[in-house]
Amino acid sequence: MKGITRERLVAATAILLAFGAAGMLPAQESDPAAPADPNVTYPGPDGARLHGYLATPDGTGPFPAVLMIHEWWGLNRDTARLADALAAEGYVVLAPDTFRGSVATTAQEAIAQLQATPQEQIAADVDAALAYLRGLGSVDAERVASMGFCFGGTQSMFLGTRARGLAAVVTFYGSGPIQSPDALGRMADNAPVLGIFGREESNISVSEVNGFEAALNAAGVENTITIYDGVGHAFVKSTTYDQGGAATDAWNQLLAFLASEL
Repeated sequence: MKGITRERLVAATAILLAFGAAGMLPAQESDPAAPADPNVTYPGPDGARLHGYLATPDGTGPFPAVLMIHEWWGLNRDTARLADALAAEGYVVLAPDTFRGSVATTAQEAIAQLQATPQEQIAADVDAALAYLRGLGSVDAERVASMGFCFGGTQSMFLGTRARGLAAVVTFYGSGPIQSPDALGRMADNAPVLGIFGREESNISVSEVNGFEAALNAAGVENTITIYDGVGHAFVKSTTYDQGGAATDAWNQLLAFLASEL
């Protein structure tokens, strides 16, 4: 798998621009859009030192683990809070900083950091984060899943096409869902896939979601693809996942899926 093509990047940028056209207010200290406080450092490609946010459950483990990849904004407090919520369920959760310290609070900033960061670097950094997570003494390396939101959902999907031995792959409304069985790579050798999307999504069509499901089925990949009614893009946030409605239903579906697979 060579990763995202330039055509996909251009398409994804247009998608994200449409999503973020309204922009966001500048982050305040208590705002989920504010940068997270990375608490771990680990080796990356070409001698780079990478950073991430690690959330751990109580106890000594070994625990199942989840690599949680942030949205196009970067590693902000929204992601860190979701990592904490998942850790409270008994998982070691690593949220890697794939933009290496850059955190956007407006759509224009997010587009700029997405375009400025080589896709090959993002993939290599995600791979390094997975290796670090698997190597933690508190983690059962045979029970590690990937997941991500928006940009991170796409990265989780692509990780599933190239990594070996993932116990599960989760994408929350990742753009550019794979349409061809031939592009799934090692996903058939990994574990089940969970895909969560919104029916009112303006960035990913229902036909694309159906095409992703068809590709998975054709390749013999066990999967659950759910389209939630009445919601669009990015509906699961640290401010919504426990407030009822589709966001809570989707979060509970994630928990049930992880409990079953990990």
